[in-house]
Amino acid sequence: MKPADLEIVYEDLATTLDATKAEKRELLLAKLALLLVHDLGDAARAREHIAAASANLDA
Repeated sequence: MKPADLEIVYEDLATTLDATKAEKRELLLAKLALLLVHDLGDAARAREHIAAASANLDA
């Protein structure tokens, strides 16, 4: 994916999160994550991404 494509996806996600009620944002992100993992089709790789995403959340 090109950086410009990544920026477009980021903007779509940010817009969608802003339009979603605060109490539903966590659910939206969980559903999105599961759909993307399904598309990835590799459980081990998905677990690596989960570990990477959870690292340094306090920073």
